[in-house]
Amino acid sequence: MKKTYTLLCSILLVITLVTAGCKKNSPKSVSERIAKSWTAESVKEGTVVVYTRGGAGNIRAEYSNFKLVLNSGGTATYTEFDKNIFSGSWSLDGETTLILSGLTPQPSGSGGTVKFTITSLDDTKVVLTRVDASPKTGNTINQYTLSTQ
Repeated sequence: MKKTYTLLCSILLVITLVTAGCKKNSPKSVSERIAKSWTAESVKEGTVVVYTRGGAGNIRAEYSNFKLVLNSGGTATYTEFDKNIFSGSWSLDGETTLILSGLTPQPSGSGGTVKFTITSLDDTKVVLTRVDASPKTGNTINQYTLSTQ
């Protein structure tokens, strides 16, 4: 009886130690996951796919210049397809809206602020949909699938 009790206590102790040692990592917040350097993988202007990285028949191959750098300190650099570079800050409104603000120079028709809806986000890819129409692309609502470099 004493051996069985000792064996049972030993097993329980091992299980307790293993369970305590298996610490689960808490998931990173949206702001931690999105704070990276992103480049265009594919772009839709309205309903038309105009760019796919590596695609031979791209309607707007210039999207290879597109870059969005979101630094962990809240600063942002936004390079559009036409190589215009804008600097400012970024923030989140909840977990689904990315806001670039204080952009200088101001992107056409933006008042210095560009907003995106975050459609999906993982460690290497984000899908952003511009909230307001882009004057540079014929007033279309654009969707950007971006990946890390």
